[in-house]
Amino acid sequence: MTALSNLLVKTQAENRAALIGYLPAGFPTKEKCILAIKAMVTGGVDAIEIGYPYSDPVMDGPVIQAAAEQSLANGTSASDVFDILAATVALGVPAVIMTYWNPIERFGIEKFAAELAKRGGSGVITPDLTIEESATWRSACAKSDINSIYVVAPSTSDARLPKVVEACSGFVYAASLMGVTGTRGSVSGNASELVARIKSHTSTPVAVGLGVSNGAQAKEVAQYADGVIVGSAFIRKLQENDNFDRALEAITALAKELAIGVRR
Repeated sequence: MTALSNLLVKTQAENRAALIGYLPAGFPTKEKCILAIKAMVTGGVDAIEIGYPYSDPVMDGPVIQAAAEQSLANGTSASDVFDILAATVALGVPAVIMTYWNPIERFGIEKFAAELAKRGGSGVITPDLTIEESATWRSACAKSDINSIYVVAPSTSDARLPKVVEACSGFVYAASLMGVTGTRGSVSGNASELVARIKSHTSTPVAVGLGVSNGAQAKEVAQYADGVIVGSAFIRKLQENDNFDRALEAITALAKELAIGVRR
């Protein structure tokens, strides 16, 4: 089992959801990215999702897009992404990479999976890779003993849903609404219904992403999901604070608020 799978066994035994924080690699810089992740962990984040910066995202909203653009302008490379992954694992928490398919294919499918495992990573979230086209990738993940994580949306049909969740390990990523990422005033009502649909087909843990930005929302999602994913809310703390030390303090404070939420 990966460190991620072990974490989810632990949090389920504690009768709570896992708190998963997201940050694009290399934002605002490589060094500051690692410090921001450390602040998230200090505040109580259980696992980290590291975004591989991509120039043409299909799932990311304006907050994450702006962060990814800054990372790309910094010249963030595949090597940098894996360095940040390793630094995150060194903090004592499970880490996964979220990436669109092109960077994996460009790096080399088996090579990417092997490098992630070598750096201590638990798995990869691939939002734009379809099940029909993923046999080679799933084989590479199995060979390297890492989790292959796919995204399920409210639009996923009843006929297709079992095929997707069967291919997932670690957790199933439930996109709580149709559209792109970003903080919202409330979590979509589709979220609980989608999680229930997924759980009717698998015992694999389900983590909900898209829209969670505060402790109350984290508490709400934690009532029916095994994991709560928060990304844009953390990124905005870095974007809105000119003083980096204050930004780190804000990140830790938000993580503490969210951590309390998933434990209630």
